[in-house]
Amino acid sequence: MDKITAYKIKQLYVRMASWMWLRCLFGPNLHRIHRSPDQTRADGRAGRRGWNYQPRGLERHTDSILGWASVLWSLSYYSSPLLLCYLYRKGYICSSKLVPFSQYVGTALVCLLGVACLRGWGRWRNPEYLQFITVLEETRKNHTHSNKKKLACFDFDFKHWPADFSWNEVSSPKLSKGGVSLLKPEPKHRGAADSVLSSVRTLPCHILSYLIAHSFGRRMLYPGSVGLLQKAMRPMLQQGQARLVEEYEGQRNKLVACDGNEIDTMFVDRRRDGGPHGKTLVICCEGNAGFYEVGCMNTPLEGGYSVLGWNHPGFGGSTGVPFPQNEANAMDVVIQFAVHKLGFQLTDIVVYAWSIGGFTASWAVMSYLEIQGLVLDASFDDLLPLAQKVMPDSWRPLVTHTVRQYMNLNNAEQLCKYQGPVLLIRRTKDEIITTTGPEDIMSNRGNDLLLKLLQYRYPKIMTDESIRAVRHWLAAGTQIEEESVYTSYEVDDDWCLSVLRSYQADRETFFPWSVGEDMTLEGRGQLALFLARKHMRNFDNTHCTPLPISEFQHPWRP
Repeated sequence: MDKITAYKIKQLYVRMASWMWLRCLFGPNLHRIHRSPDQTRADGRAGRRGWNYQPRGLERHTDSILGWASVLWSLSYYSSPLLLCYLYRKGYICSSKLVPFSQYVGTALVCLLGVACLRGWGRWRNPEYLQFITVLEETRKNHTHSNKKKLACFDFDFKHWPADFSWNEVSSPKLSKGGVSLLKPEPKHRGAADSVLSSVRTLPCHILSYLIAHSFGRRMLYPGSVGLLQKAMRPMLQQGQARLVEEYEGQRNKLVACDGNEIDTMFVDRRRDGGPHGKTLVICCEGNAGFYEVGCMNTPLEGGYSVLGWNHPGFGGSTGVPFPQNEANAMDVVIQFAVHKLGFQLTDIVVYAWSIGGFTASWAVMSYLEIQGLVLDASFDDLLPLAQKVMPDSWRPLVTHTVRQYMNLNNAEQLCKYQGPVLLIRRTKDEIITTTGPEDIMSNRGNDLLLKLLQYRYPKIMTDESIRAVRHWLAAGTQIEEESVYTSYEVDDDWCLSVLRSYQADRETFFPWSVGEDMTLEGRGQLALFLARKHMRNFDNTHCTPLPISEFQHPWRP
């Protein structure tokens, strides 16, 4: 081999090594390596189906420095209003002080850039990371099923994961200019002059509402979207992710919603297991600090269902912020993915939601009426009473305007648009969705959700006397007390069921029904209690206790 050829080979090697180092420099953090049961571990050890990625010395130390820098940036970002006020009062916000400060910041940024380059060098010397970055680049170029399967063996920063499904792959007639359709609060009708004058007079309120909703309001409502909380929960989330992938053979997918947000999902397929529930897909909607890695997805998994979990916008690997419009857009692409990519029919889907997840769940069944059923656990009818509970009374008009304009979680209104079966699960010791305290079970907003649903579906049955009977039953805190109330009204389940089925057999059965209009007050009260018992179950526990599979069941259908 002559010197020219050797020189060219050397140059080619240097160029390829430099290119690989750049990939390592800008590549994502690698957290864990999953392996299939027939694979052996690289270091010869056996046992676990996966292992945490172990960075070597240089990569570990530089990654720690960059991690602390990220934490400090987050802290300074969230405390910036107070910090700026303090600096202003001390006289530090002036040109003579800002120039040297900017020099310090510039020096720190140059040092961090050097640290990032050293981390890239450490990654380049790690064969596991090189294998991962090679698979990632190949999948980006050619997103085939084979490459996706190889990439699924790695748990890494989800923003670098290639998209698996997009809303525009299928036509969606439900899209409006801002995304999918939402129910809006009815505007107050005024004359043109009054409307202009009112707009000018309420402009400060509108500005303040916007600032509240987009600052601490959204973070109070969805604390799981706060970056610092996610950093603190990261080990737990990674452990849950590993469990779903390695024990349940979960498939992670990235969906792109119509607003551009990327939604992190996990699908566990049980259709081939041959169990009684495997062909039913349960779509799980988490709470305001819940993630599918450690959330309510575990309950239907224990029951042998096929399960699709997803994270709110801004939670985990999902991007964006969890305002109602973004939440509905995310739910829409999740359902489209379940139908068009996973191959489920809407009639095979049950939506299961916990707490604030009731908003997206009720939107889903309102928009896709063919869905088989809905289970709402520890959910509420409307956000406004709960928001007013935690804010000062003097703020009531401002809170009302902010909620209705920017955070209108109107679960009951959406639920009443659905024609299918519904099951509500009330936590008897719930401390979150009560307006007074967990000891006052009648302040649980799940009661209001039940009453609004029954009043819409069965208006002739739900008279004032019937509502009093249902409230009497709802006030019972134990199963013994429930049975006592139920027995005191002499409810005959067989008679109630025959009345409903007879009405259903004779006419179209779209809600609201007119059954009960020719019935005695006593008969209406008995039917009301029967329907309340069929639509709601009590779970004697607090708000955040995981629901056992024994309490999870299909909603009742007359």
